Amino acid sequence: MQHAVVAEGVRRTYGDTVALDGVDLTVGSGEVFGLIGPNGAGKTTLIRALTGTTDAEGRVEVLGATPEAVDRERIGLLPQEFGPPERLTARELVEYYGGLYEESRSVESVLADVGLSDDAETWYENLSGGQKRRACVATALVNDPELLVLDEPTTGIDPAGRRALWSLLERLAEAGTTVLLTTHYMEEAETLADRVGLLADGELVATGTPAELVAAHGGEPRLEIAVEGETTRATTALDAAGYATVETRRGLAVTGIAAREVGEVAAVLDDDGIAYGALAWTQPDLEDVYLALTGTGVGSGGEPVEREDEVHGGTGVEPAASGEGGEHR
Repeated sequence: MQHAVVAEGVRRTYGDTVALDGVDLTVGSGEVFGLIGPNGAGKTTLIRALTGTTDAEGRVEVLGATPEAVDRERIGLLPQEFGPPERLTARELVEYYGGLYEESRSVESVLADVGLSDDAETWYENLSGGQKRRACVATALVNDPELLVLDEPTTGIDPAGRRALWSLLERLAEAGTTVLLTTHYMEEAETLADRVGLLADGELVATGTPAELVAAHGGEPRLEIAVEGETTRATTALDAAGYATVETRRGLAVTGIAAREVGEVAAVLDDDGIAYGALAWTQPDLEDVYLALTGTGVGSGGEPVEREDEVHGGTGVEPAASGEGGEHR
């Protein structure tokens, strides 16, 4: 496979702070690669190092050239922080950025792609938060890039707008565009990415397909049971019925259980007259993988969060060994 992006031993420090600590990464041509991590993990610094908007130690190659030498016509970049002129309409904004390139796409087609055709004449300052972010995405698409680099592209976008943008990125990938994006939305990474890289404290702790990482590090499906004052009795009854249980802050969890067995677990509790509240069956996902590998999860706002359900008994999930490890243009 040809590589659109190659990084070897990328390191970046700010004084005594190590933002990137020897990151090795490859992104294949035509691949959608998602960088996952909370705020402060090093995602934006890595994007800046890969696109040449910050200096870093190590080797970086983008589309066969160094970041400084690569033809900028071939790259679309949307940084996390991007504030265009507010008194430009959405159409004028896309026209302006299209004019920076020798060749660019039709403004109308780009606006349609990001769902802003009906708001094309609205000043940027009067767009909603989600519309503003979609207008910013449009500026990164107008040159029809071979490599599209998006730093937190759906932050601030409502769920419907987020899914519309996912559909757009999927179409671009199907047409051969290489997409490198950062996100703290695990569903976004699982939906879009062919492969993901988990970044924590400047280190790439694992890479792989979402399915591979979940299988290797996500743990087993579990059924969360809210029991009040009945934990010991519930544990005894379920253990006797052959279910593996662990105690949690909210009550009890049955591990390694299929969804079809939930009714059987409830029947065991009912037969013993044990009062319980909500039953919540969950399958492991990338959030569980990140939690297992780093000890923290990623909150909905991108902030690192500790595991909410601390295991007090049983085996639980142990951290696994780690795997392999701007400016608008």
